[in-house]
Amino acid sequence: MGFLDEVVITVVSGDGGKGCVSFRREKFIPKGGPDGGDGGAGGNIIFHATSSLNTLSDFSSKRYFKSQNGRPGKGKHQTGRNGSDVIIKVPLGTIIYDNDTGDVLEDLVKEDQEIIFLKGGIGGKGNSHFTTSTNRTPRFAQDGMPGQKRTVRLSLKYIADIGLIGLPNAGKSTLLSRLTMARPRVADYPFTTIFPNLGVMEFDNGRRLTIADIPGLIEGASEGKGLGHRFLKHVERTRFLLHLIDGAASSKEAMLRDFYLLQEELNRYNPSITKKEQMVLINKTDIMHGGGRDIDDIRAEFKRIGFESMALSALTGDGLEVLKDILEKKLLNGINNDKPEPTIDNIV
Repeated sequence: MGFLDEVVITVVSGDGGKGCVSFRREKFIPKGGPDGGDGGAGGNIIFHATSSLNTLSDFSSKRYFKSQNGRPGKGKHQTGRNGSDVIIKVPLGTIIYDNDTGDVLEDLVKEDQEIIFLKGGIGGKGNSHFTTSTNRTPRFAQDGMPGQKRTVRLSLKYIADIGLIGLPNAGKSTLLSRLTMARPRVADYPFTTIFPNLGVMEFDNGRRLTIADIPGLIEGASEGKGLGHRFLKHVERTRFLLHLIDGAASSKEAMLRDFYLLQEELNRYNPSITKKEQMVLINKTDIMHGGGRDIDDIRAEFKRIGFESMALSALTGDGLEVLKDILEKKLLNGINNDKPEPTIDNIV
């Protein structure tokens, strides 16, 4: 079953049950009055958000959901049984759009958040409700109210603490696998990751950080090029960005060019993303050509343009414990999202 973060579904709540036409017929009471019961209410359509789901893949084979109709009323003032609700479970971060207008109807961002999206129809009244001084034996009852029908688009935007971004083959999947229990596909060629991966990093004090690994972006991603453009939305809700740079690039200038290329793509897609606090990770120190001197030079340059940075090797694990300590402190101390966006003009 593949990754799915957009899906169109149709939901229908149940019809209300019909009211009953009935008259009391008991021994010694040959002309009893009306005693028709009301119909039961139709079932509701309910959306329930849960962290146990990470994609909308459960909807790949089912796109139509209908709750049960209410049962008709019965004699002796018996109300019909209510129809059963349909509870649709979705991942945290699911946005419900009207498929026709594009309007946002609901945004489910809290664990176990539950909304009654469509209410079932009200049951019809039985004939016992319609007795009057001039009509003591009404021979009619109400039909139940029909349920509601709506076609909606579900769109998942991950709610993660950290977004892991970078160009193809920068080593994001390897880093995710070393920091968390996630096991994304890892290989030494571009576009190994073809859909976002989530991982949870746990600390000794019981705190957790959720990391979203976004597929590698290329120039023009904001305009639809490459694989990552359709997944850019998954970094919109992150609190913090880790920007992974390939330290094995040919020069300091090449690393800066890669950094700003991706920053520009993020800015074109949504300027608020580049305003998030970021940290630059210079990866692959185990195969860097110039060694420590080049690392010092590139870190000094990132510091000059206002970005904290550090060097590491996701493959060998060098620097990972330091990174974990930094991320834990940022989580505990809060994260500042007021950083001005970088521009290409910052480069000397």
